[in-house]
Amino acid sequence: MKISRSITIPWHVVLLITVCLLLFPILFALGSSFKSLQEAYHNVLNIIPIQPTLENYQTFFTSLPALKIAANTFIIASVVTLFKVVTSFLAAYAFVYFQFRAKNLVYFLLISTIFIPFTVTMIPNYLAISKIGLTDSIWGVILPQLADAIGIFLMRQSMKTIPVSLIEVARLDNLGHARIMKDIVLPLVRPAVTSTGIWFFISSWNEYVWPVLILKTTENYTLPLALQMYISAEGGTNFTVAMAVSVMTMIIPLTLYLLFQKYIIGTFASSGIK
Repeated sequence: MKISRSITIPWHVVLLITVCLLLFPILFALGSSFKSLQEAYHNVLNIIPIQPTLENYQTFFTSLPALKIAANTFIIASVVTLFKVVTSFLAAYAFVYFQFRAKNLVYFLLISTIFIPFTVTMIPNYLAISKIGLTDSIWGVILPQLADAIGIFLMRQSMKTIPVSLIEVARLDNLGHARIMKDIVLPLVRPAVTSTGIWFFISSWNEYVWPVLILKTTENYTLPLALQMYISAEGGTNFTVAMAVSVMTMIIPLTLYLLFQKYIIGTFASSGIK
């Protein structure tokens, strides 16, 4: 049954308008980052700068330790992603292939932590980090984020699609769990591992609330915290510099998502999350 053109054309128009609305903030930030402050205020909706300039990027690199801030952001995101992926993979493997008492209850309690607001755990985590002397340190930002219940859920959903017979044959061949995870399970769930890791990286890269509680000195800041320095309560006196920092903040997560969007969408679709 063919769909009438009179039906598809309006839908394409709606989708095109939606895409333009979603892309406009990104293009607005990119164009504003190459404008002078005067031009940005006089030509707000003009995306393409009339007289492009790199002054905003130069201001960021000269007024703050930009490379150190970018390195802090990358280290935090990379370490958090690595630990979350490893702990999620190991926990999911245990919940799928191990049999132990009250397994379903433990899994339910673990997954239920997804629904606990961050504001509930924020103060206990801060007190613990302060007690061990990791305030104003990137390791104080990293330590409470070494595991993630959503990652365990996504990994478990992917592992459940693996035929049990493969694991049983491997056990009959006297393969240990380490070999089974490395040679059988990991290759089969690699798309889920990749997409979950990218999602962890993007979430950690863009995180603001927890780092702003822990990090006090400029040298230890992350890019989202550096962005806030150029936005005042009155609306931002360094608007164009803030746009330049925002472009630097979003370029790596956006690139990773564009490269791996197929895996990310596939993982969430296979897990049943809409």
